[in-house]
Amino acid sequence: MSEPVHHTILLFDIERFGGRDDVEQTFLRRKLYDIVEDTLVSAGVEQTQQYREDRGDGLIALISSEISKAALLRTLLTTTPGLLHHYNRLAASSTQMRLRIVLASGEVAHDPREGVTGGLVGHDLNTACRLLDTAVLRRALQQRSDEDSVLCVSDPVYQGVVRHGHLGVRREEFHQVEVAVKEGALTAWLHGPLPAAEKNVAPAGAAEKPAVGAADATEKAPAAPGHGVTFNFFGGAPSIGGSMVAGDQHGVSGGQVTGDVHLGGGGDRR
Repeated sequence: MSEPVHHTILLFDIERFGGRDDVEQTFLRRKLYDIVEDTLVSAGVEQTQQYREDRGDGLIALISSEISKAALLRTLLTTTPGLLHHYNRLAASSTQMRLRIVLASGEVAHDPREGVTGGLVGHDLNTACRLLDTAVLRRALQQRSDEDSVLCVSDPVYQGVVRHGHLGVRREEFHQVEVAVKEGALTAWLHGPLPAAEKNVAPAGAAEKPAVGAADATEKAPAAPGHGVTFNFFGGAPSIGGSMVAGDQHGVSGGQVTGDVHLGGGGDRR
């Protein structure tokens, strides 16, 4: 195995490739290679500055670190969608092509074996391949019926290139996504609007704060008055004396008493 070398990692995958017959798949693969070739030429990538590996329904391209990622990103945002649109305008419905695209970077080594094609090794490459296959990327392309591709970049590419707002790269058009892969959680940046399923997820720490002046949820409201005994005194002067009432007491709610009323006291009864 060779020593790992830092590369820009560019991945392509054809949507719904498995549902086509053999003739359609062969035709689509050829067109994919044409689009990738034109994309890399437009970005100024020479043949000696790239390595490509076929993946059946997609392609891996390792690009020399001499090539500006900003220039490559501009091409993926402008030239590649234009090439796809031009092709699909003339293609039959059975050979329409839409692509998921990932741009990443990292250390990759070659481990060739005699009689076997391929042989790329590297954690960064594995992570990029996981990102290409995530549900959020698939949903994003499915929900963009008027577009022919969707682009996602790894967090290192975003931090090193996108967020600085280089010519032709608008950082506000990229949205952070957290995706689950076999190795754990992965941070990436999706170009364009988030798919509907992602919009419904509240960002961490975004719990809604209570309105100013709102009552504490734990504070209990005052208890409603109970249904006690009610007396209405009309024309009399109630007099309540004494300090103790003994025996059972019976009250009638809503009772009306007229005249003077004396309760308790030490006077004589008459």
